[in-house]
Amino acid sequence: MDPSFWHQRWEKNEIAFHESKANPLLVRHVHEVSAAKGKRIFVPLCGKTLDIGWLLSHGYRVAGAGLSQIAIEQLFMELGEQPDISTVGDLEQWSAKNLDIFVGDFFALSKKVLGPVDAVYDRAALVALPEAMRGRYTTHLMEITNKAPQLMICYDYDQRVMDGPPFSIRNEEVQRHYAGAYDVRLLSSADLPGGLKGKCPAKENVWLLKRE
Repeated sequence: MDPSFWHQRWEKNEIAFHESKANPLLVRHVHEVSAAKGKRIFVPLCGKTLDIGWLLSHGYRVAGAGLSQIAIEQLFMELGEQPDISTVGDLEQWSAKNLDIFVGDFFALSKKVLGPVDAVYDRAALVALPEAMRGRYTTHLMEITNKAPQLMICYDYDQRVMDGPPFSIRNEEVQRHYAGAYDVRLLSSADLPGGLKGKCPAKENVWLLKRE
């Protein structure tokens, strides 16, 4: 998917995917990947998600990666933080207390630049990418996080009824990308109230990925 797609969405404020409160599935399941406060959780393709504020308020350190500078500006504004901004290779690093956000191309983020990660929270990354990009994404994510455990939220719906994003991620695809590196466990699966965007029925699946 062309990065300009997401830049235009943010510029036009077409962000129906942005939630107005912390995701209840994160609140319910974060202990599965990292019970200890002070752990550093990586949120790929984070946008300005309120999940970051929730994690910070509950004692976690957070790293994130986002494509849109507009989204990251709004994130820091909503957090009430003035970022320190530096250039690291092809990315910008926006930092505040216990928070580092890398702005730019996710695939330009290296393990060295990202630094140590204790867990990954993927709510909006895998589902945001078309099928042709998802293998590259999952490979790169595992590389830069040293296969840290993941809490991942996906949607499963009939892609013929509605086009993404968010895209439908079947259970078989999760296994294909991750079963070789992790013990893959479905924590919960429930019908999405009202369907996806009110257009079609969908399951919301929560996955736990831990190294075997």
